Amino acid sequence: MKKRCYIYTRVSTEMQVDGYSLDAQKEKLTKYAEYQEMVIMGEYSDAGSGKNLSGRPDFLRMLTDIEQGKDKVDFVLVFKLSRFGRNAADVLSSLQLMQDYGVNLVCTEDGIDSSKDSGKLMISVLSAVAEIERENILVQTMAGRREKARVGEWNGGFAPYGYDLIDGKLTIAEEEAKVIEIIYKQFTTTNMGINAVASYLNNNGYKKKKRQNGTLDAFSASFVKSILDNPVYMGKIAYGRRKNEKIQGERNRFHIVKQSEYPVYDGVHKAIVSEEIWNTAQAKRKQTGFKYEKKYSLDHANILSGILKCPSCGAAMYGNVNRKKKEDGTYYRDYFYYACKHRMRINGHQCDYKKQWGQAKIDDAVAEVIMGLVKNPKFEQAIRDKINSKIDTQELELELESLRKSHRQAEMAKSKLEQQIDTLDITDSLYDRKYEDMQNRLYQLYERIDSIEIEIEEIKTRIQNINLDKLNADSIYNILRVFDQLYDKFTDFERQEFIKSFVEKIEIYPETQEDGRILKNIKFRFPVFFNGSEVNEISWDSESTVECVILMQRCGIEGKS
Repeated sequence: MKKRCYIYTRVSTEMQVDGYSLDAQKEKLTKYAEYQEMVIMGEYSDAGSGKNLSGRPDFLRMLTDIEQGKDKVDFVLVFKLSRFGRNAADVLSSLQLMQDYGVNLVCTEDGIDSSKDSGKLMISVLSAVAEIERENILVQTMAGRREKARVGEWNGGFAPYGYDLIDGKLTIAEEEAKVIEIIYKQFTTTNMGINAVASYLNNNGYKKKKRQNGTLDAFSASFVKSILDNPVYMGKIAYGRRKNEKIQGERNRFHIVKQSEYPVYDGVHKAIVSEEIWNTAQAKRKQTGFKYEKKYSLDHANILSGILKCPSCGAAMYGNVNRKKKEDGTYYRDYFYYACKHRMRINGHQCDYKKQWGQAKIDDAVAEVIMGLVKNPKFEQAIRDKINSKIDTQELELELESLRKSHRQAEMAKSKLEQQIDTLDITDSLYDRKYEDMQNRLYQLYERIDSIEIEIEEIKTRIQNINLDKLNADSIYNILRVFDQLYDKFTDFERQEFIKSFVEKIEIYPETQEDGRILKNIKFRFPVFFNGSEVNEISWDSESTVECVILMQRCGIEGKS
């Protein structure tokens, strides 16, 4: 009775490293089966990633058919052992499963037959040797990169923004370097945070050069953060800022993890900023780069935090708390206030405005202004026309789709490169050189994918923020129409969300005026109907109409403009 067999083929769809395509493998295996008088009961073929078993659906289907005894086969024919599995664990576990059901493996090109004792031993040895060899070459490659970093040379991957990579050396790209200098200057000598620095660049006509298939010419907070945190700009070379780590519980699956600690060496390239400036930036990052966890007054929100501006330096004022305690040290009550953080002004001097404004006083004054506005009978149509204006995100959506396409292409290139590595013949005299070259290319692809993923998140965040800014005319008007009734029922967080959707900026006087006025100017996010016309802001410095007087009387501050 003739023996029954399955044939299994696998290769990269992009490039046949050893010259054997799927069809060529199939032809060889078919001729072998005919010569051995075997009957082929099924053909299985994978052109996908060979990095692990989950990336080979036909291979898994073949194992399932063997478990179920579908065709009662005796052998599985493969062209070479490398086609059967990438590492010793996968090869041996799959072979053990087959042999549990009386099925053996034949590697025609290698002359291996697992039905023979010598064949099974050879499979174990070759699989282990191949895996150890791959790991050794990878270790040597990474050791080479570490040594290049130690002597101050660029150790692979794309050149960072601000530099060009010429003959493997980092050379300052003058136009980009100017942007790097501005980022460090604005961050270290003013009260700007990373978001403000990004806005400064975008608002002053600077365009980010598109690199590594990037589609964004605007600057983002994450981009500024990456510039400030990279020691390459002070003339240093860091090694291991990102590490490819194994995913716990997953076989042969890895992901890139950013490291909190890594060695830094003196580079041979020119610095763009001094070490003193870089250290100043790091000190500020430590002060401003984290959030405190709230423990008390969990139902309280600083309603006007961020949109209330300091009357001295113009920076945002933020909510703070003076926590009162009993004599025994236990919690008693909180006094909430708005204050300037006393950060550096544009001219380099620290803001000296130290007054603390009680939150309730300013919150109530702003709420009363809004109540005065919505009581105007002409306000209804004006707000219906203006609030629901369409905000077009089509351009951003196109950029996002382009980035996703680039990401898919990079992922496919990575998978195909992994397949090429998998199909390398360990007996090839050029195996080491080919493997090291492919590992270097794979490292660059990981960096490219990481860069694209950052840009994707930036675009998604921008689209999300735009969508959050869209206001439904009917719902917001219904709130405004009965604002005086609903506002008292809102939670602090609901009040904060509503006010910030309606108001862009609030300016106050340095001190309460003689006539009791506090508010100096309110800028709205969309035009409102006030004093017979549409306006984007109301200023108590310039307005002198009767309506303004009435409005101020409603606020309980009976003043004259």
